[in-house]
Amino acid sequence: MEMTDVFDKLKTLQDILVEKYSIETKIEEAPKALVAQDELLSRLKKEYISKNSAYEESKMKILGLRRNLDETVSAKERSEESMSDISTHREYEALSAEIKYADEKEKQVRKELQKEEQFFANLEEDMQRLKQSIDTQQVELDNGKASIANVVESLNQNLIQLKKQEDEIIPDLDPEIIFKFERIIRSKQNKGIVAVRGNVCDGCHMILPAQFANEVHSGENIVFCPYCSRILFYQEQEEGENEYFSIEDAGSLVDLDDDEDEDFDDDDNDERDDIKEMDFDE
Repeated sequence: MEMTDVFDKLKTLQDILVEKYSIETKIEEAPKALVAQDELLSRLKKEYISKNSAYEESKMKILGLRRNLDETVSAKERSEESMSDISTHREYEALSAEIKYADEKEKQVRKELQKEEQFFANLEEDMQRLKQSIDTQQVELDNGKASIANVVESLNQNLIQLKKQEDEIIPDLDPEIIFKFERIIRSKQNKGIVAVRGNVCDGCHMILPAQFANEVHSGENIVFCPYCSRILFYQEQEEGENEYFSIEDAGSLVDLDDDEDEDFDDDDNDERDDIKEMDFDE
């Protein structure tokens, strides 16, 4: 395959992969849009359970106070009925004390009962409000989930179409190149193949060493940028566009320190083993 065809296929594949990864991200992020609603619904339910527990306790307390009140009133009435049967002053004083005690107790129990009934009524009102909020929130959450499910389904259909397009391109390309290309696109902000303009990588804007610039200009092999790892292809400058540096300038900039990196030998750059030239059959 001609290298120009390889570059064209890589550019087309790049567009496909960029859209594919973008859709995959949207699918992954979609459920997160409902996290806040889900958390709110969870809080409302927990609050409802807590108030319902207090509601049941208050109900039992009211029943106990009412029984206590009935018993107190009954005891007071019996003591008052017994007043007609007393024969001594001592009996009168004792019965009067019982009536007074029962009267004070009745007032106290009625006060506690009134307070508890008010608390109970407030709880009941709060629970009704919470129930309405829970029902409303549940409906909104269910609708949101249904809407997201529809969106995700549509996105998945788009992924299927992109996969078909991808499958039509990759059989003609080297699997190792595809592996590196996909990894580069994921990590390099949607750019896996970029032009060289005036001996400068259009991806990272670094001046290329002479040997890489020459390789890219020749267009005979796949060449990876030694700085950003993107695949490079040569692009003629448009009229009026200034060339940053000449091939000779690029080489001289790289060779400023011959002791550290003479002619950019591969043996001196083991950390870039996966940035290498790949030959393609004509």
